[in-house]
Amino acid sequence: MDKHYIWDAYFAELFDSCVQEYDEGNKDYTAWFTEEDVEYLKAIGCRERELFDFVEDHCVSDGQDPTATTALLITAVRRDYFLTIQKGVPSTRIIPPSELPAKTAEVEGIAWLPRLIVKARAKLRGEMDPDTMYGCGGDRAFLSKHDIHPADFLRHVWAAGDDDAKIIAYVKSRQG
Repeated sequence: MDKHYIWDAYFAELFDSCVQEYDEGNKDYTAWFTEEDVEYLKAIGCRERELFDFVEDHCVSDGQDPTATTALLITAVRRDYFLTIQKGVPSTRIIPPSELPAKTAEVEGIAWLPRLIVKARAKLRGEMDPDTMYGCGGDRAFLSKHDIHPADFLRHVWAAGDDDAKIIAYVKSRQG
């Protein structure tokens, strides 16, 4: 599928189409996508369930959070990582929810951050469990509190590699 030049426009159209399906009462995301759509999503390192999660939260919040643009920006980071670091080869590992730090876990007095770091790394590698969402309501509340866009956090986690201290310092620098 040769849609790299227009991948973002295709994503936006697909997002809008999925929002329409959801708004019309169709919550079965597996019925939303054509074979071409599924191939396109695979080519950018995105699973159908991930797009559904963005669409569902978008619709439930009346389009406020996440916005279609936020979904696109997060997907862009994942796509870049998928194509650049993973060379278009998906990971075969899935991080089960049981391996995530607890929602109450803290690092340097910052609750939720240990969990968010693990989720961000899993999102970058395409290892999210279908029942786990990067950018869920808890993640958005944390990132909003620290005035960090979810896509910017992903890029920072990517740049930090395995160095949690860099991520912690970044978050601490964002505290008011």
